[in-house]
Amino acid sequence: MSDIAGKTILATFFHAPDRHAVEVLEETVIAIAADGQIEAVIRPGAVGYDTAHESADLTLPDGCYVLPGFVDCHVHAPQYPQLGQALDVPLEVWLQQYTFPLEARYADLDFARRSYSTLVEDLLASGTTTALYFATIHQEATRLLADICLEKGQRALVGKVVMDNAESCPPYYRDTSAEAAIANTRAFIDYVRAHPGNAAARVLPVVTPRFIPSCTDEALAGLGQLVAECGCHVQTHCSESDWAHGYVLDRHGVTDAESLDRFGLLTRRSVLAHSNFLSDADMDRVVARGAGVAHCALSNAYFANSVFPLRAALERGMHVGLGTDISGGPSGSLFEAARMTIAASRMLESGVDPALPAASRGRPDSRIDFATAFHLATAGGGVLLDLPIGQFAPGFRFDAMVIDTCPRDGGIRLLAQSSQEDILQKIVHTANRANITRVWVDGRSVSSR
Repeated sequence: MSDIAGKTILATFFHAPDRHAVEVLEETVIAIAADGQIEAVIRPGAVGYDTAHESADLTLPDGCYVLPGFVDCHVHAPQYPQLGQALDVPLEVWLQQYTFPLEARYADLDFARRSYSTLVEDLLASGTTTALYFATIHQEATRLLADICLEKGQRALVGKVVMDNAESCPPYYRDTSAEAAIANTRAFIDYVRAHPGNAAARVLPVVTPRFIPSCTDEALAGLGQLVAECGCHVQTHCSESDWAHGYVLDRHGVTDAESLDRFGLLTRRSVLAHSNFLSDADMDRVVARGAGVAHCALSNAYFANSVFPLRAALERGMHVGLGTDISGGPSGSLFEAARMTIAASRMLESGVDPALPAASRGRPDSRIDFATAFHLATAGGGVLLDLPIGQFAPGFRFDAMVIDTCPRDGGIRLLAQSSQEDILQKIVHTANRANITRVWVDGRSVSSR
C-alpha cells in the first residue's frame, strides 16, 4: 500500500507532544481522513479497538515503527550544491566568497530545477516532511521551488530572500531597491496563495529578510508593514555570530531581537535562526511576542562562535524547533541535527577547555536528553511554525515515516531485549536513511524504499 489517506494503519507509534517525555502508542490504530487529517487514535482497551484492529487497512510488521515526520525549521534551499564544502572560514567570508556566488546561479531556471528537485527528494527520503526554506532573490526560481514542493508532496514554507543593502551585498546578487524587494515579496505571496495546486495550503509563503546586515532600514520597515497586512510567517537570522551580532549593535544601537521587533518583524509566526547571542531581555521579548528560534546546533559549531543555551530558552517558555541550516552544516538529516543538539548541550554544561577547573568550565544545568531532541525535531517544530504537525493526535496532519530497525545497511542494531523507549532512543541515536522505508505527508506516500 502506498497512500494511507482515507484508511487506517495498525502499528506502534512514537511521539513526544511535549519535551519532557516520549509517548509510546503500542499496537495502536490510527484512522486518517481522505484529506490527511488524523480522525482517531484508537489504543488497546478503547471502545471499538478490536474491530479497528481486525479491519486495519495496513498493519506494519514486527521491527517497524512509525515516527512523526521531521520538521526542519531552517534550510537554505539554494545552498544544497555546496553541502559539506567551505566550512573552514568565518561566516562573512563564507557568504561573500562561496554562498552569494552560488545563490546568484539560480537566475538559471534549469540549474534551479535540478538542484531544488534533488534537495526536496533527498529531504523527503530522510524523513523531513516539512521544511522552512530560504530561497534566493530570484522571483521565478523561488516560485519554482514552491512548485516543486507541491509536485513532490512536501509540506513547505518558502520565502523569497530580501537583500538590498549595497554596503553588504555584492552588485551581482542583490535586490535593485527596497521598493523592488517589497513588491517582489508581495508578488510571491500572491503567487503561492493563488496557486491552483495549493488549495490545501500545503505550501505557505514567508517574508524573508535574510538578516539585518543584508537589508536597508527601508526594506525592513516595508516588510514589517507587509507582515501586518498578510499575516505571513517571517524568517530571518538573528544574532548568529560575533560578527553578525556586533554589526547590528553598531548600526542600530540595539540587539537583533529588539531591532526586528521595532520593524514589526517579531510576531507569533516569526522564526529566528540561530540566535546564539540572545540576552535574557531578548529571550523575554521573543517569548512575549510568541516568536521562536530555529536551533541549528550543527552549523553553529562551524559559524556561530558559541553554543545556543537551548535549555535556558526552553525553560523560559520559548518556542524552539531544529534546523539543519543546509549548507552551514554538512548534513541535511534531522537525525544528525538532533544528535548534535544533544551533544552541544552536554558540551555547554561540562565546558570544553580542559585548562579550566571543572567547577568553572561549563554552564550548569544546560543538558537536554534524546526525548527533548526528538520533541524539538517533530512536535516542537510544529509549535514553532504554528502548524498542526509533529504528533499523532486527532486534528493533526498525518505526516509520518516508517522506521524499519532490521535492514543490515541501516544503523540500528537491536541485539538484546529492549523496552519500547529504549528502541526509540536507539532510533534517535543510530538510525540512518536506510532505516526510513516509507514517508507520508497528509497520508500520501512521498518517498519509499
